[in-house]
Amino acid sequence: MSNNDLGLAFVVIAVWGVNFVALRLGLANMPPMLMVFVRFMLSAFPAVFFLRRPNVAWRYLIIYGLCMGALQATFLYSALKLGMPAGLSSVIAQTQAFFTLGMAALILKERVRVNQVIGMTISVCGLAVIALRFDQPVGIIPLLLVLASALSWGVSNLIVRLIGKVDMLPFVVWSSLAPPLPMLALSIMTEGTPQIITALSGATLITLLATLYTAYLSTVLGYTLWTRLIGKYGAGRIAPFSLLVPFFGLSSTAIILGEAITPMTLLAGGLILTGLAINVFGGQKVTR
Repeated sequence: MSNNDLGLAFVVIAVWGVNFVALRLGLANMPPMLMVFVRFMLSAFPAVFFLRRPNVAWRYLIIYGLCMGALQATFLYSALKLGMPAGLSSVIAQTQAFFTLGMAALILKERVRVNQVIGMTISVCGLAVIALRFDQPVGIIPLLLVLASALSWGVSNLIVRLIGKVDMLPFVVWSSLAPPLPMLALSIMTEGTPQIITALSGATLITLLATLYTAYLSTVLGYTLWTRLIGKYGAGRIAPFSLLVPFFGLSSTAIILGEAITPMTLLAGGLILTGLAINVFGGQKVTR
């Protein structure tokens, strides 16, 4: 992997880590399904008018948009709204790497290398340490929702691999057309028109900035770079980078939301970094 692509991978995970703070702040004054609707409306418009539709079948655009947008975001937002801690969510969400690796091996027949198994095992230990750090009780429904969000993310990674090479910025923008209408319908049915009007009319500057962050940085920028890297290097090699998202998620929630960082967190971070390094670099041959 080139140094430039390695740097882009770290940019994406930093943006996604801080995204958990933006979600928590945005959801304080907006119901989850409405926020998903607004997020992907902003992601699609007005950019869709200036970018040519990618040479991809409509079914892939729709399926990817529904998996990455309607399903992944709805499950995660709902979990946060039900009380799932933002920092813990940033940890559990990274099980998408495991879903991706498993499905890529079973469905796409991608070969799993020994260094990947070793690296992922060490990283799993790091995630376990982080998970054990949180002593507050977590409801089974919010936990399952975050896991369902991770599974949806894994499915979207496989869709990118099936599509092959494509200009990812138009792909992300055009696929963002899929979530808004079903999410608006779900918001009206489950959250109610009065709550929607109240949330939109009473939106604060923080809510606006948080929504813009999730739409343009987390969605358009993040998913464009992420899917481009997956298309170039394969899901099995890129997905484990997401294991570093908890670093940025935990640090940003500590600084902005006041969550504490303990020695156990630092230990877990070392394990995750070690596992990631083995996964990314362990299969490369050393040349002189």
